[in-house]
Amino acid sequence: ELLPSTAKIADRLCIVRSMFTEAINHDPAITFFQTGSTIAGRPSFGSWISHALGTDNPDLPSFLVLVSAGQGGQPLYARLWGSGFLDSRHQGVQLRAGASPVLYLENPRGVSRRTRRAMLDVLSDLEKEQFEREHDARIASRMAQYELAYRMQESLPALADVESEPESTFELYGEDARKPGTFAANCLLARRFAEAGVRFVQLYHQGWDNHGNLPRAIAAQAKETDRASAALILDLERRGLLDDTLVVWGGEFGRTTYSQGKITKDDFGRDHHPRCFSIWLAGGGVRAGTTYGRTDDFSYNIVDESGAALRPTKDVFTKGAVHVHDLQATLLALLGIDHERLSVLHQGRRFRLTDVHGHVVHDLMS
Repeated sequence: ELLPSTAKIADRLCIVRSMFTEAINHDPAITFFQTGSTIAGRPSFGSWISHALGTDNPDLPSFLVLVSAGQGGQPLYARLWGSGFLDSRHQGVQLRAGASPVLYLENPRGVSRRTRRAMLDVLSDLEKEQFEREHDARIASRMAQYELAYRMQESLPALADVESEPESTFELYGEDARKPGTFAANCLLARRFAEAGVRFVQLYHQGWDNHGNLPRAIAAQAKETDRASAALILDLERRGLLDDTLVVWGGEFGRTTYSQGKITKDDFGRDHHPRCFSIWLAGGGVRAGTTYGRTDDFSYNIVDESGAALRPTKDVFTKGAVHVHDLQATLLALLGIDHERLSVLHQGRRFRLTDVHGHVVHDLMS
């Protein structure tokens, strides 16, 4: 009813119905999903991917972030796509809507591209001298980012301009795809960036925190996201990119099936529910056309095949249940990365995205 376009591509999806997390509020829960910790400061998922796999296109960042507002809602923070203690080259670059997607990327008035190149060359000579004296990796990282910004002056605006897309593309994604900053426009950009070799593209769409006014709000959210989400899968598929592109769609926790707020026919809400919730995966080696996990009749607890309630924890793998760390481990495995070996020495200990937890859920993989 709310997601008719997504329903039509169900045969391409792997739906996980038994996700669970310990985090019960937005900030720690979304931080946990992105970084593997509820405490701010760790590298984000995209930064770990950039660190492990590098970039496929030297003229673009390996990690891009696009945000759409939806019906408003919870704030987002740049640390959600930060690189933490990894090299700053691996942090996500947030794009703004419109003709100037990155702040300060354009040259100031009166500064030509040739002049900018000469300035960077002089700066590079100075940085090399400083590096020879101090051997500080941050110097090399800073210089690399200057050079990337210079190349992005030409590569990024061209990719962000969707006017070259044929009319059939907008028929697929909907007219909102012509409006910068919408979820539909960001889905189209995600395809363009994936096609151009950007390693990790992350879309955030705000407005899901419906403690009240749920009937109207959820219908609006679904309308803004359904068609474009399905279009992205179909677009990747028809271009031969879906098998090599992993798409993950979901939120930081679920919502209760019982109501809160005014509790009238037209105005009620749902509270946060970390005990069980759903996400879907597509492409990139997932087992398409399947569902994984079960919940009870009230969607309150994860249950086994007999219907008995499970009490899963992050420490021990429970078949039929998927902890956030299990999902992270599985996504890394789908990308060819062993989550136990992807680690960095920091402050005397080794850190991983999955901390000391995480189990690959092979039933999600083809």
